[in-house]
Amino acid sequence: MADTIIIRVQSPDGMKKVPSTKRETAAGFIKQVAKEFGFNSNGFSIYQNRNKTGEIDSKTSKSLSILKIKHGDMLYLYPSGSVGVAAEVMDTAGAAHSTTSLPSTSFATSLSSSTSASASSSSSSSMMPRSSSGPTQVQEDSIDQYLAKQDGKIYRDRDALLCRHGALGKCVHCVPLEPFDEDYLNHLDPPVKQMSFHAYIRKLTGGADKGKFAALENISCKIKSGCEGHLPWPEGICTKCQPSAITLNRQKYRHVDNIMFEHHTIADRFLDYWRKTGSQRMGYLYGRYTEHKDIPLAIRAEVAAIYEPPQNATQNSLELLEDPRAAAVEEIAAKLGLVKVGWIFTDLISEDTRIGTVRYSRNQDSYYLSAEECITSGYFQNLHSNPCRLSRDGHFGSKFVTVVATGGPDNQVHFESYQVSNQCMALVRDECLLPCRDAPELGYAKESSSEQYVPDVFFKDKDKFGNDVTFLARPLPVEYLIIDITTTFPKDPQFTFSSTERFPIENRDVLGETQDFHSLSTYLSQSSSTSFLNIVSDFHLLLFLVTNEVMPLRDSIGLILEAVKTSNEDLAQTWKKSEQWATIEQLCSTVGAQPPSSLDYGAVGGPSAAASSSSSAAMWSCLHCTFMNQPGTELCEMCSLPRG
Repeated sequence: MADTIIIRVQSPDGMKKVPSTKRETAAGFIKQVAKEFGFNSNGFSIYQNRNKTGEIDSKTSKSLSILKIKHGDMLYLYPSGSVGVAAEVMDTAGAAHSTTSLPSTSFATSLSSSTSASASSSSSSSMMPRSSSGPTQVQEDSIDQYLAKQDGKIYRDRDALLCRHGALGKCVHCVPLEPFDEDYLNHLDPPVKQMSFHAYIRKLTGGADKGKFAALENISCKIKSGCEGHLPWPEGICTKCQPSAITLNRQKYRHVDNIMFEHHTIADRFLDYWRKTGSQRMGYLYGRYTEHKDIPLAIRAEVAAIYEPPQNATQNSLELLEDPRAAAVEEIAAKLGLVKVGWIFTDLISEDTRIGTVRYSRNQDSYYLSAEECITSGYFQNLHSNPCRLSRDGHFGSKFVTVVATGGPDNQVHFESYQVSNQCMALVRDECLLPCRDAPELGYAKESSSEQYVPDVFFKDKDKFGNDVTFLARPLPVEYLIIDITTTFPKDPQFTFSSTERFPIENRDVLGETQDFHSLSTYLSQSSSTSFLNIVSDFHLLLFLVTNEVMPLRDSIGLILEAVKTSNEDLAQTWKKSEQWATIEQLCSTVGAQPPSSLDYGAVGGPSAAASSSSSAAMWSCLHCTFMNQPGTELCEMCSLPRG
């Protein structure tokens, strides 16, 4: 018995104590380890050091004493084919740490079964080698991949007054700062209240373990399924399946740090709808994510186009309708290298039409985003979650932004941008947050019912004596849910779509701006550019070419989209010679150009009588079947429906 020793073997599944003897050969010891872990003899390798050095050969006849393996020593087991993955999650403290730190769904599933069977070390089903599939293989956005490779440190020059070292030395006054340094961010102009998301990741992964155990957890407000110790809710609940209470905190980071419109025309054309009708308007922002160099490791959303979906709009409300062209828009944007980066809506009330001022209504005395708008933003952000390798769900947060066109302190139109926090996203996703009917600046956390269990939601505030007090979020000030983002326009405009002419924007029939072949013929006849690429480089025109019902070009539009994406005039000229474009030109020459006397709207909406009477002097396209009718008729000759 004096020769009996206990060897600890650490694996991705946890640690096991393997009894052996000093005279046991390495080959015999490895067979015993294989039996203990449920592996075959060739399914793993054992090392004496964590960094995979000092491998123990399974064919050697040397004894453990010769290999200098003593009682209580720790050896490291790595399954074959997953050494890299195992190395990421190995921990000398045992399986408990690995269970809470793995950013992989498949890993977590296996470890949960392994933990529950820890008393029975012979369980082989939960000790099978892990594959590297799951969220560890999540395809992150290209901007995230780029920023993950950057140094991110803030380099400072040598201070002539404080530094007492040579040119090659460093001291506390000139050593590079980390991208999450709060003092540096607070002294920027303007000060930055939230660090960038990648700076936050650097903070998590900057310790001695280099983030080996860093994991980002998505909040869940739902009861965990599979608890068999009691009846389901509302008859029973326990601490294992009950979601934790939520204390709302102001988020310390943001996924997007700046929003930039490529040029003013994008915003001006969007605002034209309100200028002409007095009704509010909503649209989706399409663009790309790039590096924002003013803040360390920051992300900028660049807006190249605004798509306006079908909607019912009044002066005080907006209602989104079903969009039959949504899939086509996404397809066109993807082929142009664009993604949906956010949404924009107006909240404008004219104050003085003579000088063009608007009411300043969103401020610290009222609200910046209403509770209903926060819920809508949370809904959109949940639809467009951010792929993240550090989350076992494969996603964390969102880069989807909210832009509000509203009156500023100078009574001019300002663009304010926001996101809602990850806590708000969770409350919206699990249907726990409601707006207050009579107070737009307040939300309300639902109470539990027989149909749904809702965890308690709290927030902290100061009472009249200056003490920190915790309040139940019924009601809830929505400023705890909002993240502010700067909005900018560049000094030197950028143009993804270089057309100087304006093709009508979709879903604006109420303004008389219809997308039909009359409009296309007018657009082509008024274009002064000699470059065909510049003529067709218009997002709304490309969308019309794909979605029109007379001759949709969805299957043959790829070449011109690639030409616009790469600014390649040769590709555009090649597509111009195609049979499809020749047919389009023939249709345009048949219907003729739209007369210049289209509907004319005033500043607060309503077509003029003269414009309405002159609009009947040309052929018109039926809104229902797109048939081209002769002037002077009020019913469509094809479908007999009214002109509308």
